[in-house]
Amino acid sequence: MSLYQLFGSLETGFIFGIVALGAYLTFKILDFPDLTVEGSFPLGAAVAATLIVGAGLNPWVATLAGGLAGFCAGFVTAWLNVRFRILHILAGILVAISLYSLNLRIMGGPNKPLLNVETVFTAFEGFGVKSYIINPIVLGVFALAVKLALDLLLATGFGMAMRAAGANPAMAEANGVNVGRMKLIGVGIANFLTAIAGALFAQIFGAADAYMGIGVIIVGLASVIVGMSVLPSRTIMLATAACIGGAILYRLAVAAALNADFIGLQASDVQLVTAVLVAVALIVQQSGGRVLRAAKRGGRGNDPA
Repeated sequence: MSLYQLFGSLETGFIFGIVALGAYLTFKILDFPDLTVEGSFPLGAAVAATLIVGAGLNPWVATLAGGLAGFCAGFVTAWLNVRFRILHILAGILVAISLYSLNLRIMGGPNKPLLNVETVFTAFEGFGVKSYIINPIVLGVFALAVKLALDLLLATGFGMAMRAAGANPAMAEANGVNVGRMKLIGVGIANFLTAIAGALFAQIFGAADAYMGIGVIIVGLASVIVGMSVLPSRTIMLATAACIGGAILYRLAVAAALNADFIGLQASDVQLVTAVLVAVALIVQQSGGRVLRAAKRGGRGNDPA
């Protein structure tokens, strides 16, 4: 793997680290399997690209607007589940499908190029450092800021209520927590993060595309699973760090597999590599859990009476 490919993997890893933080919030904190991200990722890219190219808007403001659009998408998914009792997975699929058509409307076509326009990374081009080096640094700082903000949110009283709503909805309701409201806001925030990541992805690679959301949910989950397998964590701060670390490890593993000539993989095999990595991580995670439980049983059996 060349230095350019290494920095490219870090660049993409930090972007999908933000997606992984959103997946952690829905799957781990709220226990709400959310497939909206397949549509909210390109939604953030489409909104940001259209506002930058078509309206000449400041790229930072356009990126934030893309994130807010993602929040609305997540809010609608949670609303369908909370208000009409539609199964969360089905609600996410319905919203993601509708967002595909909406993204085409927003961009006026299947894609929107971002060539020769100002992006959020333009401001960092005057430091005399090559873009493939400075961009991962900028994205790393951004991902760290998002991680710390999520840590602070989940440490507040509101965040504790959200965690309780996901861990034990009945008990949370009995203690005065509005579980439905926690789902609406939590799923909205998760898709806000995903859409922000989509907007950054489009600005890094020079275009927004209606098909760029395919497989995003798998990448996000793979990052969470790989991160949690490598860095088992019992605190929120370590768990969010594991999500970002898992995204980086995932991208490095994919790049290494695709560059290993003896395996014979091609760029089109990236989804196959993803599936294998997730399966291996899950098998290792389950095997480790069984070994730990067996060790605990053995320890209790050797205790003196």
